[in-house]
Amino acid sequence: MKLTVVGYWHGYPEKGEATSGYLLEENEYKVLLDCGSGVLSAVQSYCSLLDLDAVVLSHYHHDHQADIGAYQYARIIQKGIGTKMKDATIYGHRDDEQAFAKLGYKEVVQAISYNDQSPLEIGPFTFTFLKTNHPVPCYAMKIQNKAGKVFVYTADSSYFAELAAFSKDADLLIAECSGYKRDSISQFGHMTSEDVGRLAEQSNPKKLLLSHLPHVGNHEQLVKEAAEHYSGPITLAASGLIIE
Repeated sequence: MKLTVVGYWHGYPEKGEATSGYLLEENEYKVLLDCGSGVLSAVQSYCSLLDLDAVVLSHYHHDHQADIGAYQYARIIQKGIGTKMKDATIYGHRDDEQAFAKLGYKEVVQAISYNDQSPLEIGPFTFTFLKTNHPVPCYAMKIQNKAGKVFVYTADSSYFAELAAFSKDADLLIAECSGYKRDSISQFGHMTSEDVGRLAEQSNPKKLLLSHLPHVGNHEQLVKEAAEHYSGPITLAASGLIIE
């Protein structure tokens, strides 16, 4: 199982980079977790758009799904010029039916819904979902391969105990870290470095990756603040970072 950070910024992309997007690969199967602003351009540094088998969206805020329209256009254009393409699917929740209805497009990409009641098999992976604390419906994802390796992507959420239980003993925890420990952001459905440290302390992942990073301050301070609670290895997300 190979994970590449395609984008990691909170809200909007910095110059030449992208908001939330993570490329997950096993064998020849490729899944894009979220598809925020700038992700469609950036992911082409790691694979062809036509190599993507699936996109799984945590929620419908722009920094997590802004490039879905561009992805749909890419497929319709390639179909129009006669390119042979594999089937592709976008997975999303139906809590917002209007947003979900826009995911499937002109027979070049289908939409399939997920929920937090039952696991979903996507290629070689088993996905389970947990609804998070966020202003709009949003779902954290637990992803397991057939070898039993597990990683958890919190998507966007403030801290709550069930998220720690959901993330328990993961091989990798990708946690949103939208602010520094004294920032008042939980009211907006986000976690500070202190919140993430508490989450990791409770869930005990083998590795912690800080993502969804703020546009201010020194990001190394986020690591120091999370480490006040969690003693395991902590890494800052960066464009092109690969974890296997």
